Amino acid sequence: MIFVNPKGPTCHKGSETCWNEENKPNYGFFSTLETVITERVANKDTQKSYVASLFDKGINKIAQKVGEEAVETVIEAMDDNDELFLYESADLLFHYLMLLQAKGFTLRDIEEELKKRQK
Repeated sequence: MIFVNPKGPTCHKGSETCWNEENKPNYGFFSTLETVITERVANKDTQKSYVASLFDKGINKIAQKVGEEAVETVIEAMDDNDELFLYESADLLFHYLMLLQAKGFTLRDIEEELKKRQK
């Protein structure tokens, strides 16, 4: 299977696809994780889902969690334990994806912002 990022319509009729589907960027597992977060927030099962329970507490709690994970990542970066550094980095990225969604953004928005800055 081959995935590409088209720069425009891919159908001879001028639509994005021949099946009138939206071409969505794919960031591999990170796209899957974004979808899981979206589904868990929509499901609102705060008893079973950490994601749903954190969203239920509001954006301030989500942002606070990102801050906590960022501090823990920095602390581990200064130590010699690469395993703990990767663990905390994963926590940071996971919580950051939740914060992005809470603010109404996705990785695609971040990608577009970074592309604007490219020289």
